[in-house]
Amino acid sequence: MISYCKKCVMPNTKPDLIIDEFGICNACSSFSNRSNIDWDTRYKDLIDLTNKYKSKNQSNWDCVIPVSGGKDSTYQVVKILQLGLNPLCVTSTTCDLSEIGRMNIENIKKLGVDYIEFSPNPIIRSKLNRIGLMNIGDISWPEHVGIFTIPVRVAVQYNIPLIIWGENSQNEYGGPAADSENNHLTRKWLEEFGGLLGMRVSDLTSYEGIENKHLISYTYPSDEELQKIGVTGLFLGYYLPWDGLSNMLIAQANGFITYDKIVEGSYVNYENLDNHQTGIHDYFKFLKFGFGRASDIASLHIRRGRISRQDGIDSVKKLDGLFPWEYLGKSLSEILKPLNISIDEFIKICDKFTNKKLFMRDANGNLIKDSIGNLTKINYDNL
Repeated sequence: MISYCKKCVMPNTKPDLIIDEFGICNACSSFSNRSNIDWDTRYKDLIDLTNKYKSKNQSNWDCVIPVSGGKDSTYQVVKILQLGLNPLCVTSTTCDLSEIGRMNIENIKKLGVDYIEFSPNPIIRSKLNRIGLMNIGDISWPEHVGIFTIPVRVAVQYNIPLIIWGENSQNEYGGPAADSENNHLTRKWLEEFGGLLGMRVSDLTSYEGIENKHLISYTYPSDEELQKIGVTGLFLGYYLPWDGLSNMLIAQANGFITYDKIVEGSYVNYENLDNHQTGIHDYFKFLKFGFGRASDIASLHIRRGRISRQDGIDSVKKLDGLFPWEYLGKSLSEILKPLNISIDEFIKICDKFTNKKLFMRDANGNLIKDSIGNLTKINYDNL
């Protein structure tokens, strides 16, 4: 049986989630501790820290902001401009950019920033999507690596020491910029947060004619390069009380566009709007760990008192882990076409990576699916 946090709807199958002896997960405990934080002091710390990295004679950018065009990166840019910084915004282009994603990227430019969009070789990217999906069950592997490597390479290339990320998923500290003893990035630190997810870049040269020259985009600078520039980073979510809905409202007031309905497999209409492949990525999370994007977002709202836990459970039952027949208006067959994977092949890959202990099976141990391929978890609460 899957065990769930008694406050939110997160299961114990989530990697790095710890449920204590009282049945409360570490994410809920961390959020509860927010009430003890002096946010005014942290905001002053943010001002002091960013002022240290401002270009002394306005001859260079003050910081790099990695941006996707989403609500959070739009919010980041708004806040950094309010602090009086002159950022260089950097996008590592997503794998299968949606129309609404393009509009939101263009909107970030209109906020009044210099901007770089880096587009990795699309032929290699499609191969990496295929390799990631077939070998580790993650179609988004190259994107998740690139969002960390590309901005850091830009920081080195343009001699900009400070990188400003959004939320720290571990929610523990402000990043290396706040460390007076050892405040530069290292490859080890980046790999911890960038996450190679079970596959190293060096592994890829054994696949489909891929050579080292094709992998520059996905390779971190050396520690020597990072130390020479003094590249460091901070998490804005450590200094400001991070909240996805609030971020969206501020982003929306600054031109951010939401989807016209709830995003497939999600709980809201303002998350993950840029990449048609995201539905596949989130579906595989459901297959492996028994929770998806709807569980993530419902838990965030439960912690903030916006919905009850029971309402969260009821919603997750309806929305989480639906077979990704389409995403943001694009069909699954269209999404898979550049990867040269058919629907039948995709279903076999899904079954390969499904944790069969988490889902209903028949007397022969085969997964039970409804008429459109949806699975049913063995339990949705501690029952």
